[in-house]
Amino acid sequence: MSALRFAVLTVSDRSSRGEREDKSGPALVAVIKQQGWDVLHQSILPDDLSVLRETLANWSDRDDVDIILTTGGTGFAPRDVTPEATGAVIEREAPGLAEAMRIASAAKSPHAMLSRAVAGIRGKVLIINLPGSPKAAVENLQVVIPALEHAVSLLREDPNAEAGH
Repeated sequence: MSALRFAVLTVSDRSSRGEREDKSGPALVAVIKQQGWDVLHQSILPDDLSVLRETLANWSDRDDVDIILTTGGTGFAPRDVTPEATGAVIEREAPGLAEAMRIASAAKSPHAMLSRAVAGIRGKVLIINLPGSPKAAVENLQVVIPALEHAVSLLREDPNAEAGH
């Protein structure tokens, strides 16, 4: 399988205005590159439902990425709308990924129960919401990394995807 192709979207009002450095996006990019995978797009956007929806749809429909990771906007704050934006653009849910991340995170912090992160598929692109904290974003990504190559292989309809299962 060729290297997985990622887009990383940081969702933060303050970071999008330049008031706070984005640490989560770069932390995720570092983990992706450590795996030998590629990051083709990276952006910082405010917690704005229509802008997030449009960006997620556009990145998915370009057909040059396999996985879009979002970081931020998954909590209980009134402006946390990343799950709603993701839900509006996905065609199929992938709840096992979000469930696995919440289970692993709950062992480290009771606040993990407050995550509203979702994961799903649009076309042949997997979209995964991650927390906004750099530490939690990386920990959650590490939970799903073992499944990502197989997931993308299935989405690409690779005839060998089911070999060995």
